[in-house]
Amino acid sequence: MSDARVRRAPRFLRVLQAAVLGTVVAGAVLLAGCGGSVVPSVHSDAERMTVGRRLLQQGEMNGAIALFKSYIERNGGASDVDQAVYLLGECYLRQKEWNSAQLEFERLLRDYPESDSSGAAAFRLGDALYGQARGPDFDAEFVQKALTQWLEYRSSYPGHWRQKEADERIRHARDVLARKLLTSARLYAKLRMVTPARVYFDRILAEYGDLGIAGEADIGLAVCDRLEGKKEDAIARLERIEREHPNMPVAAIAHRELERTRKMKSRTPAKPEPHPIPDS
Repeated sequence: MSDARVRRAPRFLRVLQAAVLGTVVAGAVLLAGCGGSVVPSVHSDAERMTVGRRLLQQGEMNGAIALFKSYIERNGGASDVDQAVYLLGECYLRQKEWNSAQLEFERLLRDYPESDSSGAAAFRLGDALYGQARGPDFDAEFVQKALTQWLEYRSSYPGHWRQKEADERIRHARDVLARKLLTSARLYAKLRMVTPARVYFDRILAEYGDLGIAGEADIGLAVCDRLEGKKEDAIARLERIEREHPNMPVAAIAHRELERTRKMKSRTPAKPEPHPIPDS
């Protein structure tokens, strides 16, 4: 080999090394940009839990999930494996991986019912179920499941520290379910299908009478009276609603409907519908 080629060799190696290093760095940047995270090296199972908790607090969910899953797989009989299961469910919940979170919380409640984390898991299971609920135009199955779960949590863990939050979630879920019924009832009333409309309005009063929406259902029943040609009954109901809810929005609505009803001429009652009344 000539002296010139010998002198060029080190420079060529430096260029090659730089190119390789650049490729590695670019790959790392790309991984980070795609939501990937590098799991820190750990040297013991205890450290695995500690680092997993730290990553969870820092919002590094991918790394935390990897560490908690690894800990559970390696330490099935450990005294704190239930905590790892709960924390894994919490990671999935924060990632909005609702079904995966549900499975972990159900696993903890099934396999470790005496765990100190069981109360929190029962509460968060409701969150995982509610997260799977779809928009108000769809079936409210998961809203009902979440409500049932929070009610069960409230009765099973009366002294747990998240009871107040559960009460707020229960009120919200009940309001969602009541408003879905109200939407259906109003649709039937608009179609002059009085019988199913009454069923829904009555159900709201029976099941959600403690909510503010109950007044709107009561007004709906007055509309049904009017559709059936029972003008005087409608007027009496609307006057009562206005009287019982002074200075409230529902009173203003009742007043408008009352004025409208008084001005209306008697009309032919809506005919009974041959359609079956839905269950939901």
